[in-house]
Amino acid sequence: MSKGKNGRLRRKDGVWDPLKTSSADKQRAESVPRTPQSMSPSYRLAYADEDFLCREELRPIRLQLELLKTEMSLTERGIKSTVVMFGGARIPAPGTNAWAARNDVQRANLEAASVYYEEARKFARLCSRYSAGFDYHEYVVVTGGGPGVMEAGNRGAAEEGAPSIGLNIVLPHEQAPNAYVTPELSFNFHYFAIRKMHFMVRAKAIAVFPGGFGTLDELFECLTLIQTGRMERLPLILFGEKFWRSIINFDGLAEFGTIAPDDVNLISFVDTADEAWKIVTDFYEHDNGHHDNGH
Repeated sequence: MSKGKNGRLRRKDGVWDPLKTSSADKQRAESVPRTPQSMSPSYRLAYADEDFLCREELRPIRLQLELLKTEMSLTERGIKSTVVMFGGARIPAPGTNAWAARNDVQRANLEAASVYYEEARKFARLCSRYSAGFDYHEYVVVTGGGPGVMEAGNRGAAEEGAPSIGLNIVLPHEQAPNAYVTPELSFNFHYFAIRKMHFMVRAKAIAVFPGGFGTLDELFECLTLIQTGRMERLPLILFGEKFWRSIINFDGLAEFGTIAPDDVNLISFVDTADEAWKIVTDFYEHDNGHHDNGH
């Protein structure tokens, strides 16, 4: 097979393509002599013009790009299903300072909640150990990529030698990816809505640990999708029954009539990683052959 004029044989998908690549033309455009004309913003290639891409009118394009970039990366990696872990960024690892505490009561509560850091870490290890039987294409741990419970999830996966995903988002305060996210699976988002889609589209189980507004938002997003039938039912597991029942009166909603009595059964409460993993395995009826029942 002879090379095409552009120096390539074929595209990744095997299609012959004699046209110049966008990246090659981008480099060529950058190498032209610097004149008032070539330095004008109007001369920039549209797809290489960050100022243009950030214009208000291009919001629909940016939404598409955020959806597509992560989807392409996960598909190329062969990731077919995930286990989603939500939880508070402010929960410290055992023995570390409760950095987010604003008073003594908060400090005591957050330091006591470090037990959930350890359970999240252990749950991620259980998921990742099982994922190894699928060459890490199934049951891959995904978190919000930040500190606290999110760090614990990525850390547990890393301790098993497994890849894990981090879906960060740009916030007013700095939120760098935690050190345990697999670098090539570390993503960053501007749009909460697109980030939420990526949490859901491959989820086989969702584990929710104590957290704040963000965690509550993610929990109710999942509950709403399942309750309305927009998403298949799957294990939705809340760690820390005492915490959750003190924060949300699920039974009160059912008693009042704003949710159906059976809707409370969409949730499972646990206190340990072993309990949570048993719920997942029972739901999918796993066997030694690593098959499930098609859910």
